[in-house]
Amino acid sequence: MTKLSLIPLVAALLFPAAASANMTTEEAIKYRQSGYTFMSWNMSRIRSNVEGEFNRDEVVRSANAIAAIANSGMGSLFVPGSETGSGWKATRVKPELFSDTDGVTKVALAFIKEANEMAKIAPTASPAAVRAQFGKLGNSCKGCHDNYRGPNR
Repeated sequence: MTKLSLIPLVAALLFPAAASANMTTEEAIKYRQSGYTFMSWNMSRIRSNVEGEFNRDEVVRSANAIAAIANSGMGSLFVPGSETGSGWKATRVKPELFSDTDGVTKVALAFIKEANEMAKIAPTASPAAVRAQFGKLGNSCKGCHDNYRGPNR
């Protein structure tokens, strides 16, 4: 995927979609918490495969799920006012996510790139290459967590 083709994906991250305007802040927080929980489960599935017995089918399914989330436009769930409030639990998003456009763009592009690369290599790469890409994917997640996710409240 070229940088130019990522522009619509980043736009979805930075600017709430019209469909999001019809949901409550609580619903937006619930949906994004659900998406991140699902992604976390898939990250743990890949981790268990690169740290233990490698099952390529399991890795491919998880990598595809993560790439789907990365490319879903889930950023539109960060509607104005959702820096506080609760979905399934209190949100941990920091207010900076809504004001640091350049920083958010940078971490979003990194995550999308690494998620797509994981899905691309998972079907054929060696376990060592999958492990290396999993590290890059994890670091791209960490970039957002470090800057835009607060501690449990």
